[in-house]
Amino acid sequence: MHTSFSSGHILLVDDSLDELRLLKEVLDAHHFRMSIAFDGHQGYQRAKTLHPDLILMDVRMPKLDGFGACRLLKADPVTRDIPVIFLSAANAAAERLTGLSIGGVDYVNKPFLAEEVLARVRIHLRLSAAPEPARDAAPPAMTPDQVLLQAGITVMRTRLGEQISVEDIASSVGSHEKKMSAVFKQHTGLTVFAYLREERLRVARQWLEQGDASVQMIAEQLGFQNAGNFSTAFRERFDLTPTAYRKLRRQGGVPA
Repeated sequence: MHTSFSSGHILLVDDSLDELRLLKEVLDAHHFRMSIAFDGHQGYQRAKTLHPDLILMDVRMPKLDGFGACRLLKADPVTRDIPVIFLSAANAAAERLTGLSIGGVDYVNKPFLAEEVLARVRIHLRLSAAPEPARDAAPPAMTPDQVLLQAGITVMRTRLGEQISVEDIASSVGSHEKKMSAVFKQHTGLTVFAYLREERLRVARQWLEQGDASVQMIAEQLGFQNAGNFSTAFRERFDLTPTAYRKLRRQGGVPA
């Protein structure tokens, strides 16, 4: 980041004109530069174009909510390092945890105190302005479909234990079932469910190698209907039952 704390460029993303007006007054008084977007899609696109120093993002918005926009921002190498502070009336503990777990750096409840918003903006501008280790090269640009794919995979990996649908994954990143299915097929050669199955089995193999969780517990934690279904799927993929795989790995008889 390349900003001083009193003149940083802030992107405000909110569908409420009253909230935007209040935020603008607060930030104007302290000489911040500002850009505005009215929904998550517009916010993501403007972040890609404008490269703001920080984003203040509402959660509940039309077209694409703040969580979906944040997932796209964090999946895109161009925008993933921009700090996102959520400002929302959706202040249940589960909502706050979701916002932080998907990459938000802070979460401020509405109605907010202007002084609190200002203090948190300054804190995160200061943190993001800290020197970073030198990088060999800029990250490669990604196409919109590649960003969508990566965002979808991230959603999938955080919800491996749930009975999640293609529509659930797609809507979490502002897309729809047909588009998400096409993107997965084109870029991975697999359907969404086939990719999800591979992810579950990949994690299951790690757990079998590294821990002592029972086959039943692994099946439950990774969204299989029961231990029998898990064992069948694992054997079909790796030619061994989970129990046999764990035993042979620990004896050094199965390649990693």
